[in-house]
Amino acid sequence: MEDFGIFNRSAMLLGEPAQKAIGEIKVILFGVGGVGSWCAEALVRTGVRQLCVVDSDVVCETNVNRQLMATSVNIGESKVEAMKKRLLQINPDAEIEAVSERFSAETADSFQLSKYDYIIDAIDSLKDKAELIIRSCETDAVFFSSMGAARKIDPTRIKVGDFWKVRDCPLGAALRKKLRREGRIPAKSFQCVYGDEVLPVPGGSLVTVTAVFGMNLAALVIKDIYSR
Repeated sequence: MEDFGIFNRSAMLLGEPAQKAIGEIKVILFGVGGVGSWCAEALVRTGVRQLCVVDSDVVCETNVNRQLMATSVNIGESKVEAMKKRLLQINPDAEIEAVSERFSAETADSFQLSKYDYIIDAIDSLKDKAELIIRSCETDAVFFSSMGAARKIDPTRIKVGDFWKVRDCPLGAALRKKLRREGRIPAKSFQCVYGDEVLPVPGGSLVTVTAVFGMNLAALVIKDIYSR
């Protein structure tokens, strides 16, 4: 068996062809918060080498409870730069592009989505998320999206399913309503990570839930490559 170095354990399970393919794909991930940061970590630990992380925010105190790269010593630092630093500590040979920008209808063209094999959505803004869904589904890339991970404490209720069949998820319902109202139906179907638990509280989120959302997103990519 070929020596895959730090990824030998992954290669033992997935096989050489899949491990090689994982190292060759190009992935862009929008949002490196409570969900996206864990997704990025899992992708790079499994062998993804070419990853672009996009987020316009900086690390703040309220991120520390759930965002992988957020610590008490890097408050105020760009999230994507902190994430890049972390990922390169895992694999110094990875090609990590850190883009400190917000994805929106106005900036969408600058991201050249068609050059990626996988597009992953882990952003919160309803308007920007809807735009990313539409734009991503117009490309040949495989697209995966995270629905809302807030107001949940039970990770066993996290699921994966088709966007149009997601139920008991306020963000999923709001997205479908917005897209239908605007007459902007995605050009293809796509899988989402979501949870059907919504607690009657104004907000808040836990790493025990957000991290599982992120790991599921990364797993969708790995499973898609493995099944080919």
